[in-house]
Amino acid sequence: MSSSTWFITLGATGFVLSLDLIFAFYNRNKQTTLKAAALWTAFYLTLAISFGYSLGIWATHQARSEFFAGWITEYSLSFDNLFVFILILARLKVAKEKEELVLLIGIAFSLVLRGVFIAGGAAIIDRWSAVFFLFGGFLIYTAFQLIRESEHEEWQEGKILTMFRKRGASTFMLALIAISTTDVLFAFDSIPAIFGLTKDPYIVVTANIFALMGLRQLYFLIGGLMTKLIYLTEGLATILGFIGIKLIFEAAEHQGWHKIAGIAIPHVSLQVSLVFIISVLTITTLLSLYKSRND
Repeated sequence: MSSSTWFITLGATGFVLSLDLIFAFYNRNKQTTLKAAALWTAFYLTLAISFGYSLGIWATHQARSEFFAGWITEYSLSFDNLFVFILILARLKVAKEKEELVLLIGIAFSLVLRGVFIAGGAAIIDRWSAVFFLFGGFLIYTAFQLIRESEHEEWQEGKILTMFRKRGASTFMLALIAISTTDVLFAFDSIPAIFGLTKDPYIVVTANIFALMGLRQLYFLIGGLMTKLIYLTEGLATILGFIGIKLIFEAAEHQGWHKIAGIAIPHVSLQVSLVFIISVLTITTLLSLYKSRND
């Protein structure tokens, strides 16, 4: 993408995020209503879908498909972030009227952090294509870890948070630190995952931005529903495992390997990836809601 495209995109998304920040700061002493959360969530979803569709008009159809695959994957991984945020804010007993500002600042930090990770990941990929073996293996490992820890345990304070608490940090500051450090851990999963779907830095950046932009409002909209998505972790683990295997296949192709033990290495197209991701998320959501229908 040209520098002017980058400038316009980052300028427009930065403007929207600034308005969101001003709105959150103005309402920092008020509880977020369900109506406001629903309207903002609908706005951000419409914005993301409109942007993705427009890519097929002024860019390429390939860019459109890559964006939607990356955005849906990052958005689904954000649900896991959301569950941890719920646990953190509940455990620290953050006042309801302060939750909105804590989430917005934490998510803004996450955007900056992912920007750094994306830049670093792109630089490594340009110099060392075999890194996809590492990315793929890490995602498969993460998938197994998610399945092993499918029963979410209560969030506990770490040593960093305990240190700040002893130094008299406020609950607001503790919540910011907890969410920010958690963002670092989640970035390790999400960045290799999206590089498994697209190598275009523009698509990687925009997919991450749009996946995180409405996360704060989504927290207030579906906070109660999160406990019903009991198979979400298994679904995310399946997606991460699939992308991990896809990355290993692509890494093998980059090395000039076409067969392993006499078996041809398959090429997993973007269309197959997109259908697989949507199917897994749909099935796990329906199964979760069916299983928890009486709760």
